[in-house]
Amino acid sequence: MTPLSYDPDNTGLVVVDPYNDFISEGGKIWPRIKDVAEANNCVPHMLEVLTTARAAKFRVFFAMHHRFREGDYENWKYLAPIQRAAWHRRSFEYGTWGGEFRAEFVPAPGEIVASEHWCSSGFANTDLDLELKRHSIHRIIVIGLVAHTCIEATVRFAAELGYDVTVVRDAVADYSDEMMHAALEINMPNYASAIVTTHDIVAALAV
Repeated sequence: MTPLSYDPDNTGLVVVDPYNDFISEGGKIWPRIKDVAEANNCVPHMLEVLTTARAAKFRVFFAMHHRFREGDYENWKYLAPIQRAAWHRRSFEYGTWGGEFRAEFVPAPGEIVASEHWCSSGFANTDLDLELKRHSIHRIIVIGLVAHTCIEATVRFAAELGYDVTVVRDAVADYSDEMMHAALEINMPNYASAIVTTHDIVAALAV
């Protein structure tokens, strides 16, 4: 394997959906993710990668899911199943604790929060691509939730747009081991140039 190497001038960290509803005890979706997330220490690993990237002066971007607001989707002709589920659960409800960043992941001054994605891809119908390009970023490192939906969709879209993508396998989580396997072992290897551990990425960023 070629040694990992990243240049802060052209590489950014993309943190996907660090909402309380996803990754905090008491969050609406946490009970579904908890077993897998705790088995691979997903949240501590996410924080370790973020802390290392900040210390090494890599730019940080947040790709956040649309937060539920009253009236969402009511007049839409078509809804994807994942959107219908989020609507019914009132996932990441705006103005509530569940729709806030988990405290350790609140963006620091100068970090970029892209416009919220409506389905799964952090790029579709958002300004994430524009923000990355404005900051001369063409390589991204992706961490966050959920492996087979928002992470995979963001990675696929990034590859389509020409970005070089790295996924940190133990800084993502999913609803089951089967879903993790499908995302990390079957699907994303077609789009991500590297799928690595937190230990590997921290070592590469801290050089």
